[in-house]
Amino acid sequence: MILNCIAVDDEPLALDLVSKYIEQTPFLTLSGKYADALHALKAIHTQKIDLIFLDIQMPDLNGIELARVLNKGAGKPRIIFTTAYNQFALEGYRVDALDYLLKPFNYGEFLHAANKALHYVELLNKPASNFLSASDNGLADNDYLFLKVEYQLVRIALDDILYIEGLKDYVKVQLKTAEKAILSLGSLKALEEKLPPSRFMRVHRSFIISLGKVTSMTKNSVHIDKKLISVGNQYRDAFGRFFEKWT
Repeated sequence: MILNCIAVDDEPLALDLVSKYIEQTPFLTLSGKYADALHALKAIHTQKIDLIFLDIQMPDLNGIELARVLNKGAGKPRIIFTTAYNQFALEGYRVDALDYLLKPFNYGEFLHAANKALHYVELLNKPASNFLSASDNGLADNDYLFLKVEYQLVRIALDDILYIEGLKDYVKVQLKTAEKAILSLGSLKALEEKLPPSRFMRVHRSFIISLGKVTSMTKNSVHIDKKLISVGNQYRDAFGRFFEKWT
């Protein structure tokens, strides 16, 4: 697979370096290089661009603002930020960037980020039957869920999930095979829509449980492993129906 790329940076030396790195990478094609985000945006609307190597601190429209604009459209290109400022790392993650290269970086670091982008695009372009259900809800036919963790996609087996907790801007996925939970940027509601209702249930505004991992319960609470989870008022009717079947 070949990725069509553009480089965007208002520093000529940095722009030339990234362009050179793109041209010497076999699976990347340089489709253009731009000194500002506005000209880059016009190119993105007229060409098929898979990947953008994007500076953050630029006049008129900075890299974060451009990423926000692109996030509103369908079929958006992926972004790897190239910047001299590490304070934008969290913001870069929030706009769904694939990686964050801190200047000055060498070709090895560039290639590592580019390979990550290639893997990501190849994964998204696999036949739908490999990881999407017939209802196109983001699930694998072989019962896997893909979550964005930091700057990569992580494949999670549904059978490995004990429960999921919502934490403001993140979801925390507790697995039976790992002590440390997985943190993924996103909402509990969005993740709930990707889970099969026959196997998972929202029991609280902050919790989704794996029904097959319940070890004990009352009408108002659930034990999963060592975790006690209360059932919220608005979820008690649905949970009550499950409780009756379980008993």
